[in-house]
Amino acid sequence: MLLRKMSRRIFCISLFFGAGLVQAEDSRILATGGVSQIEGAAGGGIVPWAVIAGYAQQDEFGFTASGTTVNTDDFQLDVLAIAFGFDNQYEFSIATQTLNLGPLQANLGLPSNELKQTVYGGKYKLFGDIIYGDLPQISLGFQYKKVDDFTIPNAVGAVDSDGVDVYLAASKLWLEGFGGYPILTNVTLRSSSANQLGLLGFGGDKQSAESLLWEINASLFIRRNLVLGYEYRQKPDNLNFAVEEDWQDIYLAWFFDKSIAATVAWTNLGSIAGLDGQKGLYLSLQATF
Repeated sequence: MLLRKMSRRIFCISLFFGAGLVQAEDSRILATGGVSQIEGAAGGGIVPWAVIAGYAQQDEFGFTASGTTVNTDDFQLDVLAIAFGFDNQYEFSIATQTLNLGPLQANLGLPSNELKQTVYGGKYKLFGDIIYGDLPQISLGFQYKKVDDFTIPNAVGAVDSDGVDVYLAASKLWLEGFGGYPILTNVTLRSSSANQLGLLGFGGDKQSAESLLWEINASLFIRRNLVLGYEYRQKPDNLNFAVEEDWQDIYLAWFFDKSIAATVAWTNLGSIAGLDGQKGLYLSLQATF
């Protein structure tokens, strides 16, 4: 039922935004466009990579649409995202995030049971290549985030309702890899003041300055269309009312072809808004054009 609902949403987004685009000639290798990260960028589930969304090469357009849900012990995060890639150098994305607060509304007497924000992203490939040459592909990206309603973030100590994350990502696919299986590695350095991705605002009563944060990804191609990966993402800790812990996940991404990809993951998101041990299932479906 969940995947069917996500499929319908992706299909509607695709019809609306995909009309009139110059279709990519599919000249890039399968899976080298990554999947849709929860903030809309191409990459893993929680970490953006240096790759550009879709499979477009020089003078080509690529387009992706995705639906993602993350269910932990107490929360549910739903994400709808679209991303455009051009010339295998430029990427633009939009994502909407909705966080269901579960028992937190009753526990804290909050006025609403959900938080929403919109994320506008951009990425520019600086140099290098994910496969060819000695240098990894290096890209510079940004994510402008704004919460729809600042009431709850302000109540828990956040300073701003919007903010900008800036990141530098390096990605490389090692074709010989491990035991003959290709391995993709990615390292991302992010500057951010976002609390829980920005859903709880930006900055806080503990600290309000930007934090420099590391994010890593390692993926093993167990088949040409099946990728097993691990991600780790540092998080800022800006609010006195609750500790914010680092995130990690183990995922399996299946690329049916260059049009459809599905990802399932086990996530460990630590403590969120004072509720410890937030572990659960991550599901995502992506269409590429």
